[in-house]
Amino acid sequence: MGNFTEPSEKHTLGTWTDYSVQYKVLSSLLLLVICAFGIVGNVMVILVVLTTKHMRTPTNCYLVSLAVADLMVLTAAGLPAVADSIFRSWVFGHYGCLSITYFQYLGINASSCSITAFTIERYIAICHPIKAQFLCTLSRAKKIIVLVWAFTSLYCVMWFYLSDIQTLEYDNITITTCAYRVPRKYYLPIYFFDFGVFFVLPLLLSAVMYGLIARILFLNPLPSDPKDKKKNGHAPGKVSSCKNSRHSSSTATSRRQVTKMLAVVVVLFAALWTPYRTLVVVNSFLAEPYLDRWFLLFCRTCIYLNSAVNPLIYNAMSQKFRAAFRKICGCGRGRGRADRPAAYSVALAYSAAKDASVAESAEHFTTELEELTVTDELLSEQKAMFSEACGYARGGFSDA
Repeated sequence: MGNFTEPSEKHTLGTWTDYSVQYKVLSSLLLLVICAFGIVGNVMVILVVLTTKHMRTPTNCYLVSLAVADLMVLTAAGLPAVADSIFRSWVFGHYGCLSITYFQYLGINASSCSITAFTIERYIAICHPIKAQFLCTLSRAKKIIVLVWAFTSLYCVMWFYLSDIQTLEYDNITITTCAYRVPRKYYLPIYFFDFGVFFVLPLLLSAVMYGLIARILFLNPLPSDPKDKKKNGHAPGKVSSCKNSRHSSSTATSRRQVTKMLAVVVVLFAALWTPYRTLVVVNSFLAEPYLDRWFLLFCRTCIYLNSAVNPLIYNAMSQKFRAAFRKICGCGRGRGRADRPAAYSVALAYSAAKDASVAESAEHFTTELEELTVTDELLSEQKAMFSEACGYARGGFSDA
């Protein structure tokens, strides 16, 4: 009974050492720049889709959902990480710990579900175009997004009960951290469940579906629309054939470009989340977890880059997003319009009228043609085809 230690004696964690100045400066500046850039970019994506009528398509609705989730990750995980790099202690209090942890996991899980949603939407739109007429609609996309956020919001409620602030006693200082209430062995099953449901499963699903989409877009010719076939029967001739050929080429280009852009988003999601996910899995089987500060900084940087890089992808691979970004920034309005030749303007107007008439006759074409990237090569091809059509028309009149 006399083997107890003295009441004044404390069990501490040893001597506490602060981050080096080099680490503090590099990590805080790096994370701050990424978060600032990502917040601005994702806000622009949301504003572009909400304020531009022709950008309100089912696929873009899912991209807005992804942008909101990325904003949540950057503000709830990125900005507190900057504070941690500077102060090395939790400065947001008890309720800050609960809410920030909740929104971190909500953003992460919602972004994964949004990526899965637009992958399935693309698969249905391209591989099952008949079903896409009533499945890939704007109203249905909004309902799916509401369900995604409702599910992830309820699922992440458990983090209010699993997280709390802790006080760590060192020989020379007392540190406050935001950690977990339960021992590590109890929350590891949750991590593995998240790893399977919100990372492995979406990637496997995306790999299969994009493989099927690629087979349709790049290996098999796109089927022509039945309505176009009916029109061809009543309006035979080279001019009609030229028009249908140009519309089919535009549709194929649009589909391929949208698919490439979304596939890049999925590939970057997989690549940039792999270091952190792998670290969690490996540490689950180690007695002493690997917590090298520089490698942790690398994993954090990859996660925040994943949330910040998507607007860059849209700007680089989508002509419509690029034009909308320039418009919202007040750049490039009316630039080059006066310098375009007459035939060039007529060709574009003809193509726009053609696409508008098709969009009115079939609702699902707004899904298929939402991201047509107008490159110089495509424009020159359209001008050439328009010239041929005019030539055919003049020949027909002279023969008459």
